[in-house]
Amino acid sequence: MSKPYIQVDISTQQLHFFGEVQRSYSISTALNGVGEQEGSGCTPRGQHVVSDKIGAGQPINSVFVGRVPTGEIYTNELAEQYPQRDWILSRILWLYGIEPQFNQGTGCDSHSRYIYIHGTPDTEPMGIARSHGCIRMRNSDVIELFDLVEVGTRVDIFEQLDDSLRNLIFNENISGKNCL
Repeated sequence: MSKPYIQVDISTQQLHFFGEVQRSYSISTALNGVGEQEGSGCTPRGQHVVSDKIGAGQPINSVFVGRVPTGEIYTNELAEQYPQRDWILSRILWLYGIEPQFNQGTGCDSHSRYIYIHGTPDTEPMGIARSHGCIRMRNSDVIELFDLVEVGTRVDIFEQLDDSLRNLIFNENISGKNCL
């Protein structure tokens, strides 16, 4: 059996999970596009791992600020009260870049940029780049994914997956091999 693996395809705004089960989710990556630079508001590319899982046992739509649950549950009224918040809801998978000087290290470090896979309000569109750099998911989807992964799960973020590579990765993972 292969290790669980996450693949993010920014061009299609899809996240694919490969493990004992396979799942595909519509996501939202950065409105500013791709990039690794600190302060860019871009989604970083490359090889990452899940460094922390935050929010186990929290109710759906739980609000997090600084990776800490506030005790609030997201509602439209709460959103009107705090219109400037970048809503991080339900669960957080905090990513750690493993490519020195690309997504790890001074000025480009995914972890110190606080790049997460996290839940977002259901009113936010999926399949469209709208985030501030993180990978946003529907709350029910991020809770499902959270329960499927462990700390250390590999997450590869691609700007655009070539169809032949996408098929190779999908077919190899389906057959129980892990080609990456």
